[in-house]
Amino acid sequence: MKRLVLIVGVLIASAGVALSAAPGMKKKKPKPYEYGNVTINNFSSQAGLNPVLFEHWVHRGKFTCRLCHVDIGFGMKAGETKMKAADNAKGYFCGACHNGKTTFGETRVFESCSSQFTKEDVKRCERCHSGGKNVARREQEFTKLAERLPKERYGNGINWEKAESDGLIKPIDYLEGVSIKKPPLADQKEFTIGSKTEGVPDIIFSHKKHTVWNGCEVCHPDIFIGVKRGTDKYSMVELFEGKYCGACHDLVAFPQIDCQRCHNTPVK
Repeated sequence: MKRLVLIVGVLIASAGVALSAAPGMKKKKPKPYEYGNVTINNFSSQAGLNPVLFEHWVHRGKFTCRLCHVDIGFGMKAGETKMKAADNAKGYFCGACHNGKTTFGETRVFESCSSQFTKEDVKRCERCHSGGKNVARREQEFTKLAERLPKERYGNGINWEKAESDGLIKPIDYLEGVSIKKPPLADQKEFTIGSKTEGVPDIIFSHKKHTVWNGCEVCHPDIFIGVKRGTDKYSMVELFEGKYCGACHDLVAFPQIDCQRCHNTPVK
């Protein structure tokens, strides 16, 4: 048992090194409502606007990852998409939903960008171009959401997987005019990924839990090239560097310092 604790401690320490902002400096742990936030500033500052602050927690309870990153076409890395206001105004990227017409439940989604705007539209622009602003309001909105959803220890403190399986959230995976009709995915059995470190439990990987959010397309082939178990060879160091599982975990999905979420088979 002591050996297991020591090994887990080493893994966590390694994560701290891998996620450091600079050599010798540990990365600041984000507050729950900040976890998963992305700052987009390809063109905002040049236009005299604050950067766009994209909050994953606002969207992930409503839409699947696959819908946004495959059907709509957002890149997986911050700043990678390089979208402009004109793109949104034409119905691409954010404008696919934020067009003043799309509804979610009984709420009409506000329009993001338009080719022309007046001084009265500035407040609408600031709803997205909010980097460094409205912090107290965002924290209050997050707290209100988190109060009704199951808790977890790390990340933003919300167990999104359980929230979906319990029916507390029902993320949409189809957008009219953007998505194509897809046949249901066949259920695949969970499989074990053997641990390479003595005393650390094996990983039980569930395709079912991942395909709810990602389908197949988010992970294959961009993140995992192979589709057969064992094709891709990787280490924890690579995961902490943002490769493979680390492409989502530590950034949006629960962080990898929550070792027991993955290494969850009983120790023999």
